Amino acid sequence: MHLQTTRMPLQMTLNCKGKLIDITDPKVMGILNVTPDSFYDGAAYPNDTAILSAVENMLLEGATFIDIGGYSSRPGADEVSLKDELKRVIPTIQLVLKEFPECLISVDTFQSKVAAESIAAGAALINDISAGQLDPNMMQTVGELGVPYIMMHMKGTPKTMKDLTQYDDLIKDINFYFSQRLAEARSYQIKDLIIDPGFGFAKTRSQNFELLKKLEHLKISDVPILIGLSRKSMIYKTLLTTSDEALNGTTALNTIALIKGANILRVHDVKEALECIKLTEQLNEA
Repeated sequence: MHLQTTRMPLQMTLNCKGKLIDITDPKVMGILNVTPDSFYDGAAYPNDTAILSAVENMLLEGATFIDIGGYSSRPGADEVSLKDELKRVIPTIQLVLKEFPECLISVDTFQSKVAAESIAAGAALINDISAGQLDPNMMQTVGELGVPYIMMHMKGTPKTMKDLTQYDDLIKDINFYFSQRLAEARSYQIKDLIIDPGFGFAKTRSQNFELLKKLEHLKISDVPILIGLSRKSMIYKTLLTTSDEALNGTTALNTIALIKGANILRVHDVKEALECIKLTEQLNEA
Protein backbone atom coordinates (compact mmCIF):
# COMPACT_ATOMS: atom_id res chain seq x y z
CA MET A 1 0.00 0.00 0.00
CA HIS A 2 1.38 3.38 -1.01
CA LEU A 3 1.01 5.84 1.84
CA GLN A 4 0.83 9.44 0.69
CA THR A 5 0.12 12.37 2.96
CA THR A 6 -3.15 14.10 2.19
CA ARG A 7 -3.11 16.85 4.82
CA MET A 8 -5.09 19.75 3.43
CA PRO A 9 -3.21 23.08 3.40
CA LEU A 10 -6.35 25.04 4.33
CA GLN A 11 -6.57 26.20 7.92
CA MET A 12 -9.30 24.39 9.84
CA THR A 13 -10.77 25.79 13.05
CA LEU A 14 -13.64 24.90 15.37
CA ASN A 15 -15.45 27.52 17.43
CA CYS A 16 -15.70 25.96 20.89
CA LYS A 17 -17.37 28.24 23.45
CA GLY A 18 -16.05 31.31 21.68
CA LYS A 19 -12.49 29.98 21.37
CA LEU A 20 -11.12 29.02 17.96
CA ILE A 21 -9.42 25.63 18.08
CA ASP A 22 -7.03 25.11 15.17
CA ILE A 23 -7.21 21.51 13.95
CA THR A 24 -5.06 22.07 10.86
CA ASP A 25 -2.51 20.16 12.93
CA PRO A 26 -4.27 17.02 14.22
CA LYS A 27 -5.68 16.93 17.73
CA VAL A 28 -6.61 14.17 20.18
CA MET A 29 -10.02 13.50 21.73
CA GLY A 30 -9.87 11.38 24.86
CA ILE A 31 -12.71 8.93 25.51
CA LEU A 32 -14.60 8.94 28.82
CA ASN A 33 -17.40 6.37 28.73
CA VAL A 34 -19.66 6.61 31.79
CA THR A 35 -21.52 3.45 30.85
CA PRO A 36 -21.51 -0.01 32.42
CA ASP A 37 -21.18 -1.89 29.13
CA SER A 38 -18.77 -0.19 26.73
CA PHE A 39 -16.63 -2.68 24.81
CA TYR A 40 -13.31 -1.63 26.39
CA ASP A 41 -13.76 0.68 29.40
CA GLY A 42 -17.25 -0.18 30.62
CA ALA A 43 -17.64 0.44 34.37
CA ALA A 44 -14.03 1.72 34.49
CA TYR A 45 -15.01 4.81 36.48
CA PRO A 46 -16.98 3.72 39.58
CA ASN A 47 -16.83 7.10 41.36
CA ASP A 48 -16.06 10.80 40.95
CA THR A 49 -12.45 10.37 41.96
CA ALA A 50 -11.84 7.84 39.19
CA ILE A 51 -13.51 10.11 36.62
CA LEU A 52 -11.48 13.16 37.60
CA SER A 53 -8.25 11.17 37.68
CA ALA A 54 -8.88 9.84 34.16
CA VAL A 55 -9.69 13.32 32.81
CA GLU A 56 -6.66 14.85 34.49
CA ASN A 57 -4.39 12.21 32.97
CA MET A 58 -5.83 12.72 29.48
CA LEU A 59 -5.49 16.50 29.70
CA LEU A 60 -1.92 16.27 31.03
CA GLU A 61 -1.04 13.89 28.20
CA GLY A 62 -2.26 16.43 25.66
CA ALA A 63 -5.93 15.79 24.86
CA THR A 64 -7.66 18.80 23.32
CA PHE A 65 -11.15 17.37 23.80
CA ILE A 66 -12.76 14.94 26.25
CA ASP A 67 -15.64 12.91 24.77
CA ILE A 68 -18.21 11.89 27.37
CA GLY A 69 -20.69 9.16 26.49
CA GLY A 70 -23.56 7.71 28.48
CA TYR A 71 -24.95 5.32 25.87
CA SER A 72 -22.85 2.38 24.70
CA SER A 73 -22.72 2.11 20.91
CA ARG A 74 -20.94 -1.23 20.76
CA PRO A 75 -22.54 -3.72 18.34
CA GLY A 76 -25.65 -5.21 19.85
CA ALA A 77 -25.72 -2.78 22.78
CA ASP A 78 -28.93 -2.51 24.75
CA GLU A 79 -31.02 0.62 24.48
CA VAL A 80 -30.69 3.25 27.22
CA SER A 81 -33.56 5.46 28.35
CA LEU A 82 -33.31 9.22 27.97
CA LYS A 83 -33.55 9.56 31.75
CA ASP A 84 -30.65 7.18 32.34
CA GLU A 85 -28.46 8.80 29.69
CA LEU A 86 -29.03 12.25 31.20
CA LYS A 87 -28.37 10.88 34.68
CA ARG A 88 -24.99 9.57 33.51
CA VAL A 89 -23.89 12.47 31.32
CA ILE A 90 -24.98 15.76 32.91
CA PRO A 91 -23.47 15.21 36.40
CA THR A 92 -20.25 14.07 34.74
CA ILE A 93 -20.02 17.25 32.67
CA GLN A 94 -20.63 19.35 35.77
CA LEU A 95 -18.08 17.38 37.78
CA VAL A 96 -15.37 17.70 35.14
CA LEU A 97 -15.92 21.40 34.50
CA LYS A 98 -15.91 22.23 38.19
CA GLU A 99 -12.42 20.73 38.45
CA PHE A 100 -11.20 21.62 34.93
CA PRO A 101 -13.17 24.70 33.81
CA GLU A 102 -11.18 25.11 30.57
CA CYS A 103 -11.83 21.52 29.44
CA LEU A 104 -13.51 21.24 26.04
CA ILE A 105 -16.12 18.52 26.42
CA SER A 106 -17.67 16.66 23.52
CA VAL A 107 -20.85 14.70 24.27
CA ASP A 108 -21.40 11.41 22.47
CA THR A 109 -25.17 11.27 21.98
CA PHE A 110 -27.78 10.92 19.26
CA GLN A 111 -30.61 12.41 21.33
CA SER A 112 -31.37 16.12 20.94
CA LYS A 113 -32.54 16.49 24.54
CA VAL A 114 -29.20 15.19 25.81
CA ALA A 115 -27.39 17.48 23.38
CA ALA A 116 -29.28 20.57 24.55
CA GLU A 117 -28.88 19.83 28.26
CA SER A 118 -25.21 18.95 27.80
CA ILE A 119 -24.41 22.26 26.11
CA ALA A 120 -26.38 24.08 28.81
CA ALA A 121 -24.22 22.29 31.39
CA GLY A 122 -21.06 23.56 29.68
CA ALA A 123 -20.15 21.05 26.96
CA ALA A 124 -18.65 22.44 23.74
CA LEU A 125 -19.35 19.90 20.95
CA ILE A 126 -21.89 17.25 20.00
CA ASN A 127 -20.72 13.88 18.65
CA ASP A 128 -23.63 12.05 17.00
CA ILE A 129 -23.13 8.48 15.79
CA SER A 130 -26.30 8.73 13.69
CA ALA A 131 -25.68 12.11 11.98
CA GLY A 132 -29.20 13.15 12.93
CA GLN A 133 -30.94 10.02 11.67
CA LEU A 134 -32.05 8.65 15.07
CA ASP A 135 -33.58 11.92 16.30
CA PRO A 136 -35.33 14.19 13.78
CA ASN A 137 -34.80 17.18 16.10
CA MET A 138 -31.02 16.77 16.46
CA MET A 139 -29.78 18.95 13.61
CA GLN A 140 -32.19 21.78 14.31
CA THR A 141 -31.13 21.64 17.96
CA VAL A 142 -27.43 21.73 17.14
CA GLY A 143 -27.98 24.59 14.71
CA GLU A 144 -29.76 26.60 17.39
CA LEU A 145 -27.03 25.80 19.91
CA GLY A 146 -24.34 27.02 17.49
CA VAL A 147 -21.78 24.35 18.42
CA PRO A 148 -19.51 22.07 16.37
CA TYR A 149 -21.19 18.86 15.23
CA ILE A 150 -19.50 15.53 14.57
CA MET A 151 -21.51 13.32 12.18
CA MET A 152 -20.69 9.64 11.91
CA HIS A 153 -21.56 7.16 9.19
CA MET A 154 -23.75 4.35 10.42
CA LYS A 155 -26.68 2.31 9.13
CA GLY A 156 -29.44 1.19 11.47
CA THR A 157 -28.84 1.36 15.23
CA PRO A 158 -26.14 -0.09 17.50
CA LYS A 159 -28.53 -3.02 18.03
CA THR A 160 -29.04 -3.75 14.29
CA MET A 161 -25.99 -2.37 12.48
CA LYS A 162 -24.02 -5.61 12.37
CA ASP A 163 -26.59 -7.00 9.90
CA LEU A 164 -26.48 -3.93 7.62
CA THR A 165 -23.12 -4.28 5.88
CA GLN A 166 -24.27 -4.41 2.24
CA TYR A 167 -22.84 -1.70 -0.04
CA ASP A 168 -22.76 -1.21 -3.80
CA ASP A 169 -19.46 0.66 -3.48
CA LEU A 170 -18.27 1.30 0.07
CA ILE A 171 -16.48 4.62 -0.46
CA LYS A 172 -19.00 6.03 -2.95
CA ASP A 173 -21.88 5.05 -0.67
CA ILE A 174 -20.25 6.68 2.36
CA ASN A 175 -19.46 9.84 0.39
CA PHE A 176 -23.06 10.00 -0.83
CA TYR A 177 -24.28 9.60 2.75
CA PHE A 178 -22.08 12.47 3.92
CA SER A 179 -23.04 14.71 1.02
CA GLN A 180 -26.68 14.34 2.11
CA ARG A 181 -26.00 14.75 5.81
CA LEU A 182 -23.73 17.77 5.27
CA ALA A 183 -26.35 19.46 3.10
CA GLU A 184 -29.02 18.95 5.76
CA ALA A 185 -26.72 20.16 8.53
CA ARG A 186 -25.91 23.32 6.61
CA SER A 187 -29.62 23.93 6.01
CA TYR A 188 -29.87 24.29 9.80
CA GLN A 189 -26.96 26.75 9.82
CA ILE A 190 -24.51 24.35 11.46
CA LYS A 191 -21.17 25.93 10.60
CA ASP A 192 -18.50 23.72 12.21
CA LEU A 193 -18.91 20.19 10.84
CA ILE A 194 -16.71 17.13 11.27
CA ILE A 195 -17.26 13.74 9.63
CA ASP A 196 -16.46 10.37 11.18
CA PRO A 197 -16.44 7.40 8.75
CA GLY A 198 -17.60 5.09 11.53
CA PHE A 199 -15.09 2.26 11.76
CA GLY A 200 -16.89 -0.79 13.12
CA PHE A 201 -20.37 0.61 12.51
CA ALA A 202 -22.33 -1.37 9.89
CA LYS A 203 -19.06 -2.56 8.35
CA THR A 204 -17.30 -5.90 8.22
CA ARG A 205 -13.67 -6.22 9.21
CA SER A 206 -12.54 -6.25 5.57
CA GLN A 207 -14.70 -3.20 4.85
CA ASN A 208 -13.07 -1.38 7.76
CA PHE A 209 -9.64 -1.99 6.26
CA GLU A 210 -10.83 -0.95 2.82
CA LEU A 211 -12.15 2.26 4.35
CA LEU A 212 -8.83 2.99 6.04
CA LYS A 213 -6.90 2.20 2.85
CA LYS A 214 -9.04 4.68 0.88
CA LEU A 215 -9.55 7.24 3.65
CA GLU A 216 -8.22 10.12 1.55
CA HIS A 217 -11.22 9.70 -0.76
CA LEU A 218 -13.44 11.02 2.03
CA LYS A 219 -11.71 14.40 1.95
CA ILE A 220 -14.79 16.20 0.67
CA SER A 221 -15.94 19.80 0.99
CA ASP A 222 -12.94 20.79 3.12
CA VAL A 223 -14.60 19.09 6.11
CA PRO A 224 -12.26 17.70 8.80
CA ILE A 225 -12.26 13.99 9.58
CA LEU A 226 -12.41 12.40 13.01
CA ILE A 227 -11.15 8.83 13.29
CA GLY A 228 -12.22 6.36 15.97
CA LEU A 229 -10.13 3.21 15.70
CA SER A 230 -9.08 2.85 19.30
CA ARG A 231 -8.87 -0.79 20.42
CA LYS A 232 -11.68 -1.87 18.10
CA SER A 233 -12.38 -5.42 17.00
CA MET A 234 -10.95 -4.85 13.50
CA ILE A 235 -7.63 -4.61 15.31
CA TYR A 236 -7.79 -7.25 18.00
CA LYS A 237 -9.63 -9.85 15.91
CA THR A 238 -7.07 -9.48 13.13
CA LEU A 239 -4.26 -9.89 15.68
CA LEU A 240 -6.07 -12.76 17.46
CA THR A 241 -5.95 -10.95 20.79
CA THR A 242 -8.24 -8.78 22.94
CA SER A 243 -9.07 -5.09 23.27
CA ASP A 244 -6.80 -4.97 26.32
CA GLU A 245 -3.88 -5.97 24.09
CA ALA A 246 -4.79 -3.77 21.11
CA LEU A 247 -2.84 -0.59 21.90
CA ASN A 248 0.05 -1.35 19.57
CA GLY A 249 -2.33 -2.17 16.72
CA THR A 250 -4.28 1.02 17.44
CA THR A 251 -1.09 3.04 17.20
CA ALA A 252 -0.21 1.46 13.86
CA LEU A 253 -3.61 2.20 12.32
CA ASN A 254 -3.82 5.70 13.82
CA THR A 255 -0.53 6.50 12.13
CA ILE A 256 -1.92 5.38 8.76
CA ALA A 257 -5.06 7.45 9.36
CA LEU A 258 -2.98 10.55 10.08
CA ILE A 259 -0.89 10.05 6.96
CA LYS A 260 -4.12 9.79 4.99
CA GLY A 261 -5.53 13.04 6.35
CA ALA A 262 -7.22 12.50 9.73
CA ASN A 263 -7.67 15.69 11.76
CA ILE A 264 -8.85 14.31 15.10
CA LEU A 265 -8.02 10.98 16.76
CA ARG A 266 -10.64 9.74 19.21
CA VAL A 267 -8.79 7.41 21.55
CA HIS A 268 -8.59 5.68 24.91
CA ASP A 269 -4.81 6.22 25.07
CA VAL A 270 -3.92 9.88 24.66
CA LYS A 271 -0.16 9.77 25.14
CA GLU A 272 0.36 7.21 22.40
CA ALA A 273 -1.93 9.08 20.00
CA LEU A 274 0.04 12.31 20.55
CA GLU A 275 3.22 10.41 19.76
CA CYS A 276 1.68 9.29 16.46
CA ILE A 277 0.85 12.91 15.65
CA LYS A 278 4.33 14.18 16.51
CA LEU A 279 6.02 11.53 14.39
CA THR A 280 3.77 12.00 11.37
CA GLU A 281 4.25 15.77 11.60
CA GLN A 282 8.00 15.21 11.50
CA LEU A 283 7.45 13.00 8.45
CA ASN A 284 5.47 15.76 6.76
CA GLU A 285 8.27 18.25 7.42
CA ALA A 286 11.04 16.01 6.11
